[in-house]
Amino acid sequence: MNRLSEFLVGLLFGWGLLISGMTDPGKVIGFLDLAGTWDPSLAFVMGGGILVGLVGFTLAKKRTSSFLGAAMHLPTSRDIDRRLVLGSLTFGAGWGLAGFCPGPGIVAMGAGESKAALFVAAMVGGMLVFEVLDRWAKASAARGAGA
Repeated sequence: MNRLSEFLVGLLFGWGLLISGMTDPGKVIGFLDLAGTWDPSLAFVMGGGILVGLVGFTLAKKRTSSFLGAAMHLPTSRDIDRRLVLGSLTFGAGWGLAGFCPGPGIVAMGAGESKAALFVAAMVGGMLVFEVLDRWAKASAARGAGA
């Protein structure tokens, strides 16, 4: 039942991204172009997502298990550190340059958009580079602490 519900939620999410235009890089870049011909329509899409998220997290905080019976694992950290800020800046720069963020990029790739396939390949490559560098940094720190 969990896999079916995951599939259905993912399908609903992807469908919503397609309908809202979030998979169209031109629409996304138009939204980000505040000095040019700004297209505010995606602000309503994001506002709706934020509203749904606020309601969902408010309800989730009051529960100990999900609707399907799994344990609730909500984020507890509220730290704003260097990694969070740099990651956010990198995410925003990638979104602005490519016109895609991860969810819409994967949906657009699935719809046959070749630019989205290139974006997703670069995103996965970036994730792999991060993992390698993060493991290397942690191993270096552990070696330094043990010396």
